[in-house]
Amino acid sequence: MNRKELKPEASPAAAFGERLRRLRDERGWTQDELGVRTGFSGTHISAVETGRRSPTPRLAASADRAFGTGDSLQRQCLAIRQTALLEGFPEYLRHERQAAEIRLYEVGVIPGLLQTPEYAKTLADSDAMRGASTPEQAEEHVRTVAARQDSLVRNPPPLILVVLDESCLLRPIGDRDTMDAQLARLVEFARLPNSVLQVAPFDMGARRPFTLPVIVLTQPDRTLLCYAESSQRGHLERESAFVLPTLTAYHQLQAEALSQAASVAMIEQLRKGRS
Repeated sequence: MNRKELKPEASPAAAFGERLRRLRDERGWTQDELGVRTGFSGTHISAVETGRRSPTPRLAASADRAFGTGDSLQRQCLAIRQTALLEGFPEYLRHERQAAEIRLYEVGVIPGLLQTPEYAKTLADSDAMRGASTPEQAEEHVRTVAARQDSLVRNPPPLILVVLDESCLLRPIGDRDTMDAQLARLVEFARLPNSVLQVAPFDMGARRPFTLPVIVLTQPDRTLLCYAESSQRGHLERESAFVLPTLTAYHQLQAEALSQAASVAMIEQLRKGRS
């Protein structure tokens, strides 16, 4: 039986998965047997061990009881959940890195894939100042933004379609130079051969199909995934019955939004107004 090689250094979740497998192997239990002892399926145990799922507090507590490890797995799980990445986001990133097409809609801030380093750092530092994250988590956030952008520089590159709510452009982040550089970055992005950039203006009103950010990924085999976030966690949806309506709504959003030419003209006008 071929077993996936684990890389505990890849992430805190991967380290948890490697430890879970090691403890299980030491006792000679199968994934199904551990599942029975913890109240989870063997498939779920497998997903956590290989890093495809992040561990939950309930699983960590059940595994501590099964292994007799006190609360060490629970503490390790808590450390994972306190990183700068939302629960569910690391799983999304693995799919983003290999996506053939990325469709995203953002509200309020420029999305990470298009952020300049200064813009990303300003957002992260602001979270740390408000106590919403630690300085270490702020640094992790900036590194993640850079790593996401680097992972998309490949051959062939993915098609990236972006619709920004007008609020993304009007909300000032950092000083004037930071915002001007960020707006210039958007104009550069729109010129790429594998990108489309549109702005959803405020006057779309009720015709706007989304109220929260959403991302739809098309994988190389043409399967679709949808990712959305709340303030506390992210959710990756694979079921086509849920993903296809989101894709349809995204197409409707694109039809109602400004054209790329009109969107770039709006951005350039904002830059002139800031000078």
